[in-house]
Amino acid sequence: MIIIGEKINSTIKSVRDAIEKHDSLFIQDLAEKQCKAGANYIDVNAGMFYDNEPENLEWLVKTVQEGTDAPMAFDSPNPAALEKALKVNKNGKPIINSITDEKERYESILPLILEYNTSVIALCMDDSGMPETIEDRFLVAERLIDKLTSKGVNPCDIYIDPMVRPIGTGSHYGITAIETIRIVKSKYPEVHIACGLSNISFGLPGRKVFNQAFLIAAMTAGLDGAILDPLDKKLMTFLYATEALLGQDEFCMNFLTKYREGVLDI
Repeated sequence: MIIIGEKINSTIKSVRDAIEKHDSLFIQDLAEKQCKAGANYIDVNAGMFYDNEPENLEWLVKTVQEGTDAPMAFDSPNPAALEKALKVNKNGKPIINSITDEKERYESILPLILEYNTSVIALCMDDSGMPETIEDRFLVAERLIDKLTSKGVNPCDIYIDPMVRPIGTGSHYGITAIETIRIVKSKYPEVHIACGLSNISFGLPGRKVFNQAFLIAAMTAGLDGAILDPLDKKLMTFLYATEALLGQDEFCMNFLTKYREGVLDI
């Protein structure tokens, strides 16, 4: 499972304050904690700073890589901000988060993917909006995969985001995301699937329980990447247990290692 740590996000007040104050120690500590908890990538987002997002995202990238060598996911639809981040990146191959099949966004971000040889999260969205049905989401995913690979992007560098929407706003959104994951993964096994896990529970009480349950169901359908909170020990415990149950952890060695390290919530 590819774990993208979600905590350095400017929508979180404490993070937004740290970015405003250029509090490097706060950001570096948050990055380090996520890495120690199991994150493979650190997501960095400065999107709340509408007037100077490029400069703030550049600062975040420089700050994170001064404290850890973990690769990052650059979380922005703004090509100017992405390019600033890519130019200063020193922490290995990053993920651009994200591209869509919207004409303007696709054409502005594709050149950055190709020039900097990045991985990319591709959202199941196009100029008509966010598809409601499994079939329509798959069609968008298929177009994005075909277009990206035709330009030379390796399938294993593509992460399809099925667009997880809150089940509190539509009882079908959970199964729609799960079945989209299943059909994309069955047709394109080399392509990764990644989603913003906590979107499923937005607006509901007991959000962590929904996130945990959705993680298990989505992994069973083929989810192999997620933007999530690695500091949620219970969530991570379910993740490692599910990997073992799905035959992705030989002789449960990773689960046993995490258990001995005392990082599981058991």
